[in-house]
Amino acid sequence: MSMESVAWDVMYKSMTSPDGTAHGQQDRRVTLRRIAGFARPHVRRIVVFLALSVTTAVLTVVTPLLAGHVVNLITEQDSAAAGAIAGFAALIAVIAVAEAAASIVTRWLSANIGEGLILDLRRAVFDHVQRMPVAFFTRTRTGALVSRLNNDVIGAQRAFSDTLSGVVSNAVTLALTLGVMIAISWQITILALVLLPVFVLPARRLGHRMAALSREAAEHNARMSTQMTERFSAPGATLVKLFGRPEVESAEFTSRADRVRDIGVRRAMLETVFMTALTLVSALALALVYGLGGWLAVHQHLSAGAVVSLALLLTRMYAPLTALANARVEIMSALVSFERVFEVLDLEPLIADAPDAVDVPNPEAGVSVRFDDVDFAYPSADKVSLASLEEVAQLDSRGGQQVLHHIDLDVPAGHMVALVGSSGAGKSTIASLATRLYDVDSGAVRLNGIDVRDLTSASVHRTVGLVTQDGHLFHDTVRANLALAAPDATDEQVWDALRRARLADLVESLPDGLDTVVGERGYRLSGGERQRMTIARLLLARPAVVILDEATAHLDSTSEAAVQEALAEALAGRTSIVIAHRLSTIRAADEIAVIEAGRVVERGDHATLLAHGGRYAQLYRTQFGADDDPEALTA
Repeated sequence: MSMESVAWDVMYKSMTSPDGTAHGQQDRRVTLRRIAGFARPHVRRIVVFLALSVTTAVLTVVTPLLAGHVVNLITEQDSAAAGAIAGFAALIAVIAVAEAAASIVTRWLSANIGEGLILDLRRAVFDHVQRMPVAFFTRTRTGALVSRLNNDVIGAQRAFSDTLSGVVSNAVTLALTLGVMIAISWQITILALVLLPVFVLPARRLGHRMAALSREAAEHNARMSTQMTERFSAPGATLVKLFGRPEVESAEFTSRADRVRDIGVRRAMLETVFMTALTLVSALALALVYGLGGWLAVHQHLSAGAVVSLALLLTRMYAPLTALANARVEIMSALVSFERVFEVLDLEPLIADAPDAVDVPNPEAGVSVRFDDVDFAYPSADKVSLASLEEVAQLDSRGGQQVLHHIDLDVPAGHMVALVGSSGAGKSTIASLATRLYDVDSGAVRLNGIDVRDLTSASVHRTVGLVTQDGHLFHDTVRANLALAAPDATDEQVWDALRRARLADLVESLPDGLDTVVGERGYRLSGGERQRMTIARLLLARPAVVILDEATAHLDSTSEAAVQEALAEALAGRTSIVIAHRLSTIRAADEIAVIEAGRVVERGDHATLLAHGGRYAQLYRTQFGADDDPEALTA
């Protein structure tokens, strides 16, 4: 059995009941195997780390034996023993230096292993969360995810950087110490161990209580992170100020912070009382050794050096016992963190590439988009409030109210199809399916005749570009926000995209040009400027298909005119799907589809639909106030 296996076995036994039953919501053996999987890339350092821990443990036992020999030589009062005493003293000094050096190297290794584990866990969680569907993010608290990526990962790291070395070195120290003590005096050793159950039994109950408190503290910290993430954003802070709720928000935050404080105090007191009790037991056992050992030494049944060695060894024995008992608490707390991290990693992404997925064929020659008898349902509304991350992520697979019914749309390469209709009719849902942010329940969405589920997600996202009405930007520079679409773009290409998006003059006027930070969500820019920035990003990406989802919905006339000019550049020569409430913006569409209650109720060009006098004509009259005469509507 390898040293690594021994370590995991010791850790497992330290948190199971005598009959081997694992505690907690998950099987602890399974959890430890998964932890071992993350530790495997660091196995060489772990082996060296454990070897040094064992070496340190051996040195810890050697020093008391040497001290006992020194005491015996002193009690002999033999002048010839002076040289031997000096030699033993020098050896004790060398061992002390070796222990110090080993301790430094061990700490360096533990730090490297722990930080490496943090890197691996954070990367795994971050990458996994990025693969989750959009529905996951609309129903999951951002702060809760951030808490798991930070606090829980750090909590899990402690198991490697601190606890693992303590478990191994203290277990070895305990075994060696007991062996040597029994060899010196088995009677005194047995009596000293009589007090052992006094702290071994409470340690089991304490471990469970500490684990429960750790989980509760983690949950409250996640809620505080969520509140801070939402309220400290520019729109969140504005909303709180506008509705005059700072006192209410402060009260909610304080309530959660108070609970975390109370838990921290309870944990500190539990640990303090427990450790104080252990120290007291150790002191009582030491008094027993001095008393009984001294009596035996006076009656010539034991040497003075043996008594000193036993006393020092007892101190070395109760110290690892205390550490191992405390390690149980630390392990239980660390396992709570691991389990919370694994809860995220266990979520199955609802959208994944098929094993034989291919790239979109020949996108340079143009891409057609086809909705073939598509049905789709979002998760049911009564399930949105579920707290468990796992339950939230599985909502889409449980079904809900159907949003789209038998959608048939054909957008030939290079053509523009416009989608109009009432709010909530399903237009944006169609856009989400085209970009494969969701998968259809039945039917198919096809690019160049191939079902998007048979295409790689990367190629779909390269092929289909989406501009939404919010014009989202990251809290970063202009350059970084644009480079999201084309990381290798040169400054010349970036400026070209800005000119085509009618934004070059504005960026040139900014204090740091391309290196100007636009603020969270681009709040340093106006709505029209943010939209043109997202259009510039789209121009850099150069997708074959462009979807505009209410891209000018919230703009004034001046901003809309500038954005429309930029959109003309973005749509030139590309397949496009345009969702618009302002019907004046889609008159030139090759086809207009009217969506109501998730169904296509009308289709045709602008003039045909007006002449038909149906739902499109009604929408047009509502916006422009024309009478029922179709000729008047087109005038």
